[in-house]
Amino acid sequence: MADREDAEKTIAEDLVVTKYKMAGDIVNRVLKQVIDKCVAGASVREICEFGDSVLTEETSKVFKKEKELKKGIAFPTSVSVNNCICHFSPSASEPDYTLKDEDVVKVDLGAHIDGFIAVVAHTVVIGASSENRVKGRRADAVLAAHFASEAALRLLKPGNETYTITDAVQKVAESFKCKPIEGMLSHQLKQFKIDGEKTIIQNPTDAQKKEHEKFEFATHEVYAMDVLISTGEGVGREIDTRVTIYKKTDETYQLKLKASRAFYSEVTHKHGSMPFNLRGFEDVTKARMGVVECVNHKLIEPFQVLYERNGEIVAHFKFTVLLMPNGPHRITGLPFEPELYSSEHEITDPDLKSLLNTSANPKAAKKKKKKAERAVVNETAMEVDGEA
Repeated sequence: MADREDAEKTIAEDLVVTKYKMAGDIVNRVLKQVIDKCVAGASVREICEFGDSVLTEETSKVFKKEKELKKGIAFPTSVSVNNCICHFSPSASEPDYTLKDEDVVKVDLGAHIDGFIAVVAHTVVIGASSENRVKGRRADAVLAAHFASEAALRLLKPGNETYTITDAVQKVAESFKCKPIEGMLSHQLKQFKIDGEKTIIQNPTDAQKKEHEKFEFATHEVYAMDVLISTGEGVGREIDTRVTIYKKTDETYQLKLKASRAFYSEVTHKHGSMPFNLRGFEDVTKARMGVVECVNHKLIEPFQVLYERNGEIVAHFKFTVLLMPNGPHRITGLPFEPELYSSEHEITDPDLKSLLNTSANPKAAKKKKKKAERAVVNETAMEVDGEA
């Protein structure tokens, strides 16, 4: 196994960076199209099916000559609304959800090129506009999640350690009288691996704190930074929604049932280690039968559909970051529109405020440094004033 470890491909190689960026571009384009479909009266199931079909289509267009190169969905489209925290992506036999005005909608999806994964999540509120701004607890949750993810991005730097992000996300959430969802993990990404060893935990319990190691970020690593913020207690629970998203683990076991063996073989062949939705199988009923034994013996892992209490609101932002030598480089995520949200709360902590006022763009930061070195004091002062 040591050989494989030595040969691990990282973003120290230009081609790997290119593949990550291509996956990121696809993900951003698809996310935009999926969000455009999130309107009052739309079916969540149809939106998820649309997202998956566009992800498949877009990834099929790149590296066509390299027949052996694997590419496709790295995380199936899920659309989780209001108090649903994550992973809602119903199959045809499951209850659907119809979007309505003022729903807080979280879209989550991902693609990979040659196993290099780009994932994203974005939150929108149906019907929000500059004339019809989002107020109250909806605005609190979305703004808290947005600013917490922006703070996390600025702290995702080589030499920093993971709990600095845990603490910053907690502080931002508290500024808006909200809580991060307990125990949620952001993972390091590696080729064909969506849940790498290094993780950043959100709002850990004392027991989770004891178990969960601190890690230090290093140059040439890649992370999926995941921020989920709730107006409630921040505790996810399963109710009666059936799981549709799963992924293969590295465990081994001799399956007894023919249906399970057929299912496992199809997963291995079609999806490898990437998360998939049961909806994508020709015979969903057979897949449902086959997945049970696989999950019982930990060959396949479920992505549970989690909920906050009724009436609470959860907001979600996730982006993929390459830790380049010149700084963190975010390759997924859409622009956030703060003018659509109005909260009575704000961030008052001076350290957080100054962190959020720094640039997250390594190139912009470099240019600024050069300007400062030229001692164009007035210009720099004007820039800072303009930004503040």
